[in-house]
Amino acid sequence: MKESVIAKKFDQMCDMSPLIRRFLIRSWYQFLSTLDRETQMPFMNLGYAPLESEEEVELLEQDEPHRYCIQMYRHVVSAVDLRDLNVLEIGSGRGGGAAYITRTYPLRALTGIDIASRAIRFCRAHYHVEGLSFFQGDAEALPLGDSTFDAVINIESSFSYGHFDRFLNEVFRVLRPGGFLLMADYREKERMKDLRERLSRSNFTVLRERLINPQVLRALELDTARRTALIQRNVPGFLQGVLHDFAATKGTRMYNALKSGVVEYRSWTLQKPARSAIPDAIYTVSSGSCEKGNTASY
Repeated sequence: MKESVIAKKFDQMCDMSPLIRRFLIRSWYQFLSTLDRETQMPFMNLGYAPLESEEEVELLEQDEPHRYCIQMYRHVVSAVDLRDLNVLEIGSGRGGGAAYITRTYPLRALTGIDIASRAIRFCRAHYHVEGLSFFQGDAEALPLGDSTFDAVINIESSFSYGHFDRFLNEVFRVLRPGGFLLMADYREKERMKDLRERLSRSNFTVLRERLINPQVLRALELDTARRTALIQRNVPGFLQGVLHDFAATKGTRMYNALKSGVVEYRSWTLQKPARSAIPDAIYTVSSGSCEKGNTASY
């Protein structure tokens, strides 16, 4: 497939500065919302296809067209029991993942946050699921209180942030002690090395990390026909090359970069440390002995 010159130029411009990258990617996602005013593209991730040692999930008929994107969500949340948890998705995009997770898992509630106002309007108009809500917000300055969520989902969103460390700090702030960051994203190999170093230096504990290029490539191979049909049906001809590269259909620059290993796709389960255990009793120290009391004095 012919490489998109526009897509290559877009990537070069994104590399100029964090502010330019944030502006361009935000504008791009706003534009994508104008291409699909229905729900033909409720998911934006590259997808995940289990290999032979993994089991495929059973899906409702309505979800089957989006199987590979849904399987990415299921892979990312698989390490954590979401039962009765208050969940936040940062970068909820078109809302398909948030809606699927809310109606499939017995969680308490799910809040989707996205910087693109059109995406939020789309989600509010199309999803009416009990416990699910959407708000506009910046991943680097979340409009949310401290220690309010038990788990944060972040899939193929962090690559667009101007300052990844600010995002990590915000996630750490809004998570309750012992809460989880469930994340998946891709980077060029050197940038992935930097990302992994940032995660290892953060206040989070890395519980699980997986390189999932084979599963992502398998999903792209199986889903290329559907993605191509969507692009041909919804995108003007002069922009179809850009959308093919964005969707990483088979033979595109992005697909080939994943296949060669120039781009790595990884998933993580990270945890905020639990608050130190509070003792059953507080002791007052007096005359060399310890006595139970309401305060501690030394």
